Amino acid sequence: MQKKTGPELLRYIARNVTIVIGLVLIWRGIWHILDAADVYIFAGNPFITTVGGILIGLALLYFPDHDLKEIEKL
Repeated sequence: MQKKTGPELLRYIARNVTIVIGLVLIWRGIWHILDAADVYIFAGNPFITTVGGILIGLALLYFPDHDLKEIEKL
């Protein structure tokens, strides 16, 4: 990668900051939707949504390549 200077560096930084802000806003929206689902579907019972979240998360990590090696990185 070449060393960026002046306006090119500013565009690079602005583009990356914009991407990060966009990702954070998407994450925030998903978080609020899941909180609403917890209240309306599961009557705010944290045990059901916690266990369900863990099981769904493990399934999402397992099914693409049929292993849980992503967890080893933690």
